[in-house]
Amino acid sequence: MEKSGSSQLRVLTGNAIVMGLYVVLCFILPFQSGAIQFRLSESLNHLVVFNKKLLWGVFGGVIIYNLFFGFGPMDVVFGGAQTLLALTLTAILEKRVPNIKIRLALNVLFFTISMFLIALMLSLTADLPFWPTYATTALSEAIIMTISAPVMYWVDKTVHFNKIV
Repeated sequence: MEKSGSSQLRVLTGNAIVMGLYVVLCFILPFQSGAIQFRLSESLNHLVVFNKKLLWGVFGGVIIYNLFFGFGPMDVVFGGAQTLLALTLTAILEKRVPNIKIRLALNVLFFTISMFLIALMLSLTADLPFWPTYATTALSEAIIMTISAPVMYWVDKTVHFNKIV
């Protein structure tokens, strides 16, 4: 029992740290919300490639940031759904796709494609045209996720994300 409680506490603590880190990293680069989004914090989406237990920390970070700094409740729902969808697809691949580099590439693809939810939300809340908004949000997501994938791969060689929790 003791070991299980300790393990659960480590998972909870690890996810809380990821949540806080996600929010803090949102303030590093400009263009955090809207039709063009370059959130440095999106690099944390790759954590799930290495350790699916960190899914809730990334998801929680998105929810917290969008709740306080996004486009209101719709951003919480759509941004949360977009993140949860892409992270879940990546987490499912853990056993099916053992190659980490391929999972990183698929994670980039999942996040890029799922930006249709953000484009839809911006179309509904900010009256932006769907297709151009999808193009800019997907492109900006693809850029940040593609740049951060090799960085996270390299960081994992030292930090070992799979052993954090």
